[in-house]
Amino acid sequence: MTTLEGRAAPAPGTVDLPAARRRLRAPKGLGALPISVWILLFFILPFGLVVWYSFGYKPGLYVTHANDVLSFDRYGQAASPAFFSIFVRTLKIAVTGTVICLAVAFPMAYWMAVKLAPKWRGIVLALILIPYWTNFLVRTIGWQISLSPEGFVSKTLQWAHLTDGSLHVLYTSAAVQLGVVYNYLPLMILPLYVALERLDLKLLEASRDLGGTVWSTFWHVTIPLSMPGVTAGMLLVFVPLMGDYITPTVLGGASGSMVGQMVAAQFQSAQNWALGSAMAVLLMLAIFGTSAVVGAALKVVGAIATAATSLKLPLKENA
Repeated sequence: MTTLEGRAAPAPGTVDLPAARRRLRAPKGLGALPISVWILLFFILPFGLVVWYSFGYKPGLYVTHANDVLSFDRYGQAASPAFFSIFVRTLKIAVTGTVICLAVAFPMAYWMAVKLAPKWRGIVLALILIPYWTNFLVRTIGWQISLSPEGFVSKTLQWAHLTDGSLHVLYTSAAVQLGVVYNYLPLMILPLYVALERLDLKLLEASRDLGGTVWSTFWHVTIPLSMPGVTAGMLLVFVPLMGDYITPTVLGGASGSMVGQMVAAQFQSAQNWALGSAMAVLLMLAIFGTSAVVGAALKVVGAIATAATSLKLPLKENA
């Protein structure tokens, strides 16, 4: 009897199923084609156009501040002291907002994933996501009304005798900071909850059985296992926060302006697409650089915490 690749040849009138499956198998990489096309059309191509415009290319008849001479002059204009000061403010608001979101979201996500009964988790998640059923702008305008001198927050503080007069926090950096924390907090809670919900509780019990304190168990077991959620949450909050221009426009005014407002103004009112594109490119590079630094730092923290687990976790002495 003849063989095919070390197997018995199929009987006459039958189909060699393994060989048929090999013939029908999709080429390697075909599964990644949809996401590759999506990234190409909606990220790489638009970003390439923005870079091209930043050199001074004039894309349309209505763009007045551009010419046919391609140069790096717009990057010099974008790196002006005024832009740099607003960029520093934007970076400060973004970093502070991300840290506050992490500080608030981690205990909430831990309580939901570890302490809360499973039957109530869906309800709590729905309550967290309810604000996202309304428009981003509408939610921000709601905070504008609440933070006004005659708004709910001011009236409540006066009723509690915590302030003598009206609260004048609207159109300041503090109002922007509060607004971005409110708007982006769910984006930090969800990935943290997913990471902590997958946490094996037997590892926490084992740590306590070996003599670990609550703090040592949290630092050496919970934190390293939740680092993927921490990284994802920080990226989901920090990246859109750096480019946010709705929140500072509604809540910040002149004293709370951010880079996103400057970029939008150059494209919309000033019709200076070249300068706006240069600002956008610098903002993107800053986001990539900051995200890379933060990601590397989180990996180092996770590695240190993991390594310290076997070195510092106290063990019970045998009886």
